[in-house]
Amino acid sequence: MASVFPLADLKASAKPDSWIDTIIKGDCVAALEALPNHSVDVIFADPPYNLQLGGMLHRPDQSLVDAVDDEWDQFASFEAYDAFTRAWLLACRRVLKPTGTIWVIGSYHNIFRVGATLQDLNFWILNDIVWRKTNPMPNFKGRRFQNAHETMIWASPNAKAKGYTFNYDAMKAANDDVQMRSDWLFPICSGGERLKGDDGKKVHPTQKPEALLARVIMASSKPGDIILDPFFGSGTTGAVAKRLGRHFVGIEREQDYIDAASARIEAVEPLGKAELTVMTGKKQEVRVAFNVLVESGLIKPGQVLTDARRRYSAIVRADGTVASGGEAGSIHRLGAKVQGLDACNGWTFWHFDDGQSLRPIDELRSVIRGDLAKAE
Repeated sequence: MASVFPLADLKASAKPDSWIDTIIKGDCVAALEALPNHSVDVIFADPPYNLQLGGMLHRPDQSLVDAVDDEWDQFASFEAYDAFTRAWLLACRRVLKPTGTIWVIGSYHNIFRVGATLQDLNFWILNDIVWRKTNPMPNFKGRRFQNAHETMIWASPNAKAKGYTFNYDAMKAANDDVQMRSDWLFPICSGGERLKGDDGKKVHPTQKPEALLARVIMASSKPGDIILDPFFGSGTTGAVAKRLGRHFVGIEREQDYIDAASARIEAVEPLGKAELTVMTGKKQEVRVAFNVLVESGLIKPGQVLTDARRRYSAIVRADGTVASGGEAGSIHRLGAKVQGLDACNGWTFWHFDDGQSLRPIDELRSVIRGDLAKAE
């Protein structure tokens, strides 16, 4: 079973990281206040929706709809719900790293109130994602449009936040090399994925599909990151995080949900390192300066570089600059100068002779990057 931490035990623990990969039993705000400052990379929150159901709902055949009527989804007023939302978002802000992001999912009942509170607390909204359901519940009364989507808000701690993870290139590649859009099509959780108790009833009324969480986690985190879910429920966030090589921490107060989530997570087998490697683009590659090639001996002082057609040449200096015809500078500046251009990518413009052919010096930069990756 996945580790479960009563809140009192968490507060008493002397181990600074004892809360990682655990389910904390207790109120979400109190549990968040027990966690270290700036300690999590991503938060995925699926808070109570405050559905405001006015009574029992029946299908046309008069069978009863298994709607969300649990005590935890009921609030005395909008003001009470707003106060609750503000409290848990403030607590989340404290534990979120400056480079972290938060996702909040909701329906039309609550997402606009949550979004307003996020902005009031100076979170910076990066996207709103529409989860379009392939198999939404019908509108049985026929008095309004079928509610076929939910909305996720993705936000950073503030407008100036930098360095948050967005695996743009991986998302684009997974989407047939087309930019990933902000409308995602997934079915609601059903079939074998839906957790059910011994009585055959759903363990949790609002269990989210693993495919939805997988995209959230793959888009906005890296292997080894810590994913926090303050409304853990049936443990979808923890199960997907573990499978994808991330750490998790869940907060939940209902013991039945904790038991189901713990058993579910225990059964998950993490993917291997090769399967979890995240595709990156040029922007995410480790910066390697030209002088590193000189210092490593891949390029030697005095060596002659030319363009691919041998029209221009330059001498490599020991300090990592290159010189030609009385001009000297970086590989980029000199490449632009000899061509009479404003800018030049020196990595692809300058070539070295390996004894058989001319090859771009960018190939040598790739060698350095490969060595750095092996050393990690």
